[in-house]
Amino acid sequence: MAARPVWKGQLRLSLVSIPVEMYSATKTGARVSFRQIHEPSGKPVRYQKTVPGVGPVDAGDIMKGYEYEKDQYLLIDPDDVDEIKLETKKTLELIQFVDACEISPLYFNKPYYLVPTDDLAEDAYRVVRDALRSTKMVGLGQVTMRGKEYLAAVKPCGDGLLLETLHYAEEIRDADPLFSEIEDDTADDELLEVAKSLIERKTGPFKADAFKDNYSIALKDLIDRKTKSKSTKRVQTDDSDGDSGSGDNVIDLMAALKQSLAKADGKSSGKSSSKSGKAAAKTSKSAAKKKSA
Repeated sequence: MAARPVWKGQLRLSLVSIPVEMYSATKTGARVSFRQIHEPSGKPVRYQKTVPGVGPVDAGDIMKGYEYEKDQYLLIDPDDVDEIKLETKKTLELIQFVDACEISPLYFNKPYYLVPTDDLAEDAYRVVRDALRSTKMVGLGQVTMRGKEYLAAVKPCGDGLLLETLHYAEEIRDADPLFSEIEDDTADDELLEVAKSLIERKTGPFKADAFKDNYSIALKDLIDRKTKSKSTKRVQTDDSDGDSGSGDNVIDLMAALKQSLAKADGKSSGKSSSKSGKAAAKTSKSAAKKKSA
């Protein structure tokens, strides 16, 4: 499957704008993933957005809530948030340049490949890449994607450009309270020399492929052995089996009945409300029997 860009826009350097696309530089498909299965029924576990006393709700009925006081929320329409206009939604402008060594590793978040969208953009793209390479500088700017504005660092990477999102200063936890109890004494000279010797012996160029994800390898080995074993439990699932949340029918029914009873309470006597309550209980039991059947 071809990679999909996570962002499209303009990389701007002063008056020069370069059409670019951004792709995630990391992938998760190489890792072993599991899906939760309900053992008694053999069906996959699903997650639904529910409201206590109401049950599953439609996505269109969900608002964004901002807690301005304890248990007090402002309701904000998601469309209003989407309409916030920021230039960084479509433009990544390099507004400052710093030496790469000036940025602490603490700030780096996630890497992305930044590529030109077409052949016409390549000339200007190469100029920016080569200028950063020759000056050994990193360009800083901001970019908005997936509902958040990120601080970003752009630097050469092979034949192209690498963009790394950075944490903002307020997102970095202060280390002083954690390190304050560590005594600031100097290390023993003899022990220090031994440690330095060990480091020198094991010093070499960084090769990422020299390291393997041993946990994933062990998981794959476990799955392989379980697959070959006839004693391993197996189930067959089908998301399109027509069982569109039938287990939630009782919840939906009870919610609807409670709403109906609430309306009826305002229009009928206590006697009729009592009859409605019995009818609701009877219907609920019937629905529960159908579910168990």
